[in-house]
Amino acid sequence: MAMSPLLFIVFLLMLLEPCSSSRSNVYIVYMGERHHGLRPELVQEAHHGMLAAVLGSEQAAMDAILYSYRHGFSGFAAVLTGGQAARLSDWPGVVRVVRNRVLDQHTTRSWDFMGVNPSPSGGGILLESRFGEDSIIGVLDTGIWPESASFRDDGIGEVPRRWKGRCVAGEKFNASNCNRKIIGAKWYVKGYEAEYGKMNTSDIYEFMSARDAVGHGTHTASTAAGALVANASFRGLAKGVARGGAQRARLAVYKVCWATGDCTAADILAAFDDAIHDGVDVISVSLGQAPPLPAYVDDVLSIGSFHAVAKGVVVVCSAGNSGPYSETVINSAPWIVTVAAGTIDRIFLAKIILGNNSTYVGQTLYSGKHPSKSVRIVYAEDISSDNADDTDARSCTAGSLNATLVKGNVVLCFQTRAQRSASVAVETVKKARGVGVIFAQFLTKDIASSLDIPCVQVDYQVGTAILAYTTSMRNPVAQFSFPKTIVGELVAPEVAYFSSRGPSSLSPSILKPDIAAPGVNILAAWSPAAAISSAIGSVNFKIDSGTSMSCPHISGVVALLKSMHPNWSPAAVKSALVTTANVHDAYGFEMVSEAAPYNDANPFDYGGGHVNPNRAAHPGLVYDMGVSDYMRFLCSMGYNTSAISSMTQQQTTCQHTPKSQLNLNVPSITIPELRGKLTVSRTVTNVGPALSKYRARVEAPPGVDVTVSPSLLTFNSTVRKLPFKVTFQAKLKVQGRYTFGSLTWEDGTHTVRIPLVTSQTQRTQPLPQQSPGSGFSGGSGAGAGAGLFVVAPPASAIDAAGGGGGGRRWLLRRRRRGRAGEGSDEGIGAGTRRAATSMRKRREEKSRFSHLVFWKAESNCHKVKPTN
Repeated sequence: MAMSPLLFIVFLLMLLEPCSSSRSNVYIVYMGERHHGLRPELVQEAHHGMLAAVLGSEQAAMDAILYSYRHGFSGFAAVLTGGQAARLSDWPGVVRVVRNRVLDQHTTRSWDFMGVNPSPSGGGILLESRFGEDSIIGVLDTGIWPESASFRDDGIGEVPRRWKGRCVAGEKFNASNCNRKIIGAKWYVKGYEAEYGKMNTSDIYEFMSARDAVGHGTHTASTAAGALVANASFRGLAKGVARGGAQRARLAVYKVCWATGDCTAADILAAFDDAIHDGVDVISVSLGQAPPLPAYVDDVLSIGSFHAVAKGVVVVCSAGNSGPYSETVINSAPWIVTVAAGTIDRIFLAKIILGNNSTYVGQTLYSGKHPSKSVRIVYAEDISSDNADDTDARSCTAGSLNATLVKGNVVLCFQTRAQRSASVAVETVKKARGVGVIFAQFLTKDIASSLDIPCVQVDYQVGTAILAYTTSMRNPVAQFSFPKTIVGELVAPEVAYFSSRGPSSLSPSILKPDIAAPGVNILAAWSPAAAISSAIGSVNFKIDSGTSMSCPHISGVVALLKSMHPNWSPAAVKSALVTTANVHDAYGFEMVSEAAPYNDANPFDYGGGHVNPNRAAHPGLVYDMGVSDYMRFLCSMGYNTSAISSMTQQQTTCQHTPKSQLNLNVPSITIPELRGKLTVSRTVTNVGPALSKYRARVEAPPGVDVTVSPSLLTFNSTVRKLPFKVTFQAKLKVQGRYTFGSLTWEDGTHTVRIPLVTSQTQRTQPLPQQSPGSGFSGGSGAGAGAGLFVVAPPASAIDAAGGGGGGRRWLLRRRRRGRAGEGSDEGIGAGTRRAATSMRKRREEKSRFSHLVFWKAESNCHKVKPTN
């Protein structure tokens, strides 16, 4: 029987395919929103039938498929060749076919610092939400250690009847490991094993179950919803009551990351699908992909979170740890709550006592055994190995030091642009059998987790003084004291150095990050299976830093908000967080951003500001929106209309307008290219008292006139939602850099603030003369100066701060606002240099040393493999 020409061509293509694209990889076939009329099992059958048609048999399809996404959306992950993937991409109903990607993980005082504690008056978000009772937080991470005291279910009621999830058994984990706190636990490894081969747990200490072998997932879960644990500490540091934000919230654990530090897209998307089906209220995701970022329609976190938000689930993600560079923020889709990291008012200080009796203070987390007597100090550059560069040796880069000269000594290292990590320096010295490290660096509160040998981090000023002593003495020696926990003396919050900054590289007209939360030196539960060092072994609680730690703080706050306001949309929840956030520190001054040197923080550092949970519970007004608004946003990004329709299962006709992104109803306004005059629109919904009047107050970005119309919004029982317009008029010919301001609606009780961000570009014609309009016009205000806290504390500081009085506090509290440019220059103790500087001097230093801003931060405590 003769073969038809068409079948002959298909046969030839099948023969040629192995030659041209025979290498198999994991691909995700995304088919958009699941048809509501189809049961999940029928969707799965359709996936198998479709794949069988391409692969040639049902058995081949069964062997190739890893996951069938059939609950929150439709699609599947399968092992395919490039040719097979290309054929599937042309299949009717297929939105996208993308390669499996590997994503990275991004780590108690913090809740008290944010004011989330029972109020004596009976008010506050914690009591009003009943401690987050029955909210369900889904955590996509490395799993959980269920035996931790942070996951006890004392005082928690029965599992909510709406819950559809379950506990999946596995290695050293079964259904009995769940309780009324941990109500779900699943694990996903098919995507990982398809990329890297079968997991070899004999080489990698890992559990083929939801049990956490890394610690990261246990830390994030307990931060969001851990129970009260008395006398918790990390080897005696930060001792006190550990607790999560939403203590009566439930946890659903989705293990998608493994001990290697890798988390694959196929596994993550499967976890999103299950979490949506299971009935979580919040999804907390402390992981992401480093820049360059894929398009939103190709990014699994954007896709999975889109479908979650469409079902009313709030998705909270970490902003990334690539700061302080601009345009490094990740997880930047407008439907995601993207979280930056800030500091809290706690620090761990130790003394360095030199042989000449000079004493300096630095930071350390080392609380192990110290040498009983003073030890010789050597300067790293003076003991470099034969082939090492001086710069590498100075920063104690791996292999840069002469091991013979290191042995038995304390090594003084200086941070350089090439090597910024104290952790690397510690490892270098430890391998050479040194007994300690003094690491001089820019001023930061993120402390390297040095646990095998002591490492004291100091600023450059102290480091330089110790270097002068070391080079001038024949036998320079030093001794370290044990660290002490100092609380309440620090100016906070500040934006952490490592926290990724905006603007978004994908959509610069959408302000990212959205919000900042505590993410530096956070104490939370840890997995005992994750040995933190060869000398110490396992711990039950650990101090860690990163946007991985700030993310679950916001997830916990969201759980509290959802308990109070179960009908709020994800956009309303985000708006409540952003519009009520703090942009000043605890002493009333504008927040600063850790950098080199320090800068005034701006919305690209913290979004709306540092979270204020109690104010977020009663925001007054919210900037609300839904799926149709996000569809218009996707249209404005230039994505294919049919792809958007498949993604949302709603017929979409894209009508591109220049301002379509600018008019997305987010709680901020960002104009990357302001030319002349531009008007954008927003709508607010009243969630406060029905009878309310709000008046606009504007702080315009420098060089821009801003007018709001109308400037008065009046709500009543029938009018709950009102639109307004904001007009921006550029006053400069060309500027080329971002400037910042704000728009605030006030009713005498509520303050609803959004950031204004503009960057002016060259106008095509001169500005016409403008007459005053009828709307409210705001001008640019002058900032008041403030002195900084001291850089180099005196040696007596620890004793003074930790005792019952007598000494001055070494971290100087900045004075209340005074005249512009005025700063505090108060001395703080005998023999202490005047180290406080005025705002004017800070600005001069910023100008003189602006090149230092471009140092890339490396989070000392956040190595992706095996943990961060």
